[in-house]
Amino acid sequence: MTFRASVLTLYPDMFPGPLGVSLAGRALEEAIWSLKATNIRDFAAGRHRNVDDTPAGGGAGMVLRPDVLAAALDSVADGRPMLALTPRGAPLTQHRVRELAGGEGVVLLCGRFEGFDERIFDARPLEPVSVGDYVLSGGELGAMVILDACVRLLPGVMGAASSGEEESFETGLLEYPHYTRPVEWEGRTIPEVLRSGDHAKIAAWRHERAVEDTRLRRPDLIERHGGASQAPPSGARRRDTKADKK
Repeated sequence: MTFRASVLTLYPDMFPGPLGVSLAGRALEEAIWSLKATNIRDFAAGRHRNVDDTPAGGGAGMVLRPDVLAAALDSVADGRPMLALTPRGAPLTQHRVRELAGGEGVVLLCGRFEGFDERIFDARPLEPVSVGDYVLSGGELGAMVILDACVRLLPGVMGAASSGEEESFETGLLEYPHYTRPVEWEGRTIPEVLRSGDHAKIAAWRHERAVEDTRLRRPDLIERHGGASQAPPSGARRRDTKADKK
């Protein structure tokens, strides 16, 4: 089943952009997912095809009109989740990404200017989503973030089915640190435990470092998910690599 992505934007030429290269690009070529970017302005009426107007109550900037947004959303509505990119939305999480990736696709509405007329959220089943506590010029880059996060989880995109199991946020913790050759570089060596071949000890070390780094860098995750109390992943699952054999 192809994962179908529809993006509603004032700048459809921005797509696929980065989504056309690397893993997402190959998956797009292989029809593992599809992408259609539609210009919101196509649904505006009148000679000037205005998509925005001045804020009610006064203030700077312009606001996207609900009638134009509704027409654009109705043109692609088919039961897929509809997300609106806005700094006023709930933070995007890996859990939500997995939910989206497990479905048929997603509709992404990209904000611009001062944002959306609030009535669109009452009139249509739109989920406000934010990709971070900062403000961008528009929702297009946020839409790319969501799509990249989803596409990499689709079957057949990553090289191994288990590639994403121990990544940051999958267990409520940041991922453990990684090392590779050379064993010694500028006087710094790869931790001895990672060269021991003892996979149970390696699993325990990785879990301890994940907890430690999460406490230092993202204590909010520890509080939110109880990450400090989580048991380490099973060390019995051996995944031999070329590095193990050297």
